[in-house]
Amino acid sequence: MEQHYPGRRPGLRFHTSHFFLRASLLLALLAGIFACAPTNDPPLRVGSNVWPGYEPLYLARELGLYADTAIHLVELPTATSVMHHLRNGTIEAACLTLDEFLSQLQKGMDLQVVMVMDFSRGADVLLANPAIPDLAGLRGKTIGVENTATGAILLDGALSEARLDLADVKIKYVASGEHEKAYLRHKVDAIVTFEPVKSRLLRHGAKPLFDSSRIPERIIDVLVVRKDVVDTHRRSLRKLLQGYFLARQQMQSDPQKAARLMAPRLGVPTGEVLALFRELSLPDLDENRRLLEGEAAPLLKSARQLARLMLANHLLTKPLESERIQVRADLLPEPPR
Repeated sequence: MEQHYPGRRPGLRFHTSHFFLRASLLLALLAGIFACAPTNDPPLRVGSNVWPGYEPLYLARELGLYADTAIHLVELPTATSVMHHLRNGTIEAACLTLDEFLSQLQKGMDLQVVMVMDFSRGADVLLANPAIPDLAGLRGKTIGVENTATGAILLDGALSEARLDLADVKIKYVASGEHEKAYLRHKVDAIVTFEPVKSRLLRHGAKPLFDSSRIPERIIDVLVVRKDVVDTHRRSLRKLLQGYFLARQQMQSDPQKAARLMAPRLGVPTGEVLALFRELSLPDLDENRRLLEGEAAPLLKSARQLARLMLANHLLTKPLESERIQVRADLLPEPPR
């Protein structure tokens, strides 16, 4: 039986049923759209759920940077559905967390990381009942956490800082959509969660005890591509990444315009869009090249460390061979001369 793998990032505003219907209709219609595409390139379908770290791709689309190309961004409701379409071959590329990438490798997929999209620098957090004074106060308490590697990483960091072991606390697995309810109904004493639940629980008086800014570069989002399509889609992949970095430039040069264009899809007021990025670090082109280039690429080291942590937390069923974890920098845009 396949493990349900919800991911830590539900859509910010859309109902799942609406999203599934919308995505299914879109994928069914793509064949007709592709026939009309003004390019001979094969279609490149890129799947993602709604998350601020993925948004520069959609900003590039709004700016017209993917017009007259074979690039099609496919909006899906959850990471589970993104991975489902990736395995079924109805998309060629996807935005995933690094742990989701590793989980798909273990399921037999041949994927390669072609871009690092963001690092969580506070967007993931451990919130507690205000009666709990500090991390040490978690001893004997019930902590809610999603059964994913992202939750395991954050919890591992918090317990390590508190010098506590898993045996010192009670773990309750809580799906992402139930985080707020579990905390407010006192089913847990603390919860590992993320935006937008984080902001809502803070307004209810929850106390932040630990966040991802204290474990930098451990919670990572990446763009992955099926290895078997890289050669046939190389031109579109280059255009995809070029558009992404041009959109990043737009965010820096005219943040208000960028926020205005991103707000409808993110489902938040324009004035709140930029705040969604404050606890994310989006690597630029130079940093991406540093992270992905060479046999000793830093992302390879991070991925291998994460694979060991996932195995220890039973999120991988067996060790993942190092050679299965592949990253590449050759699809990134050339640096400006």
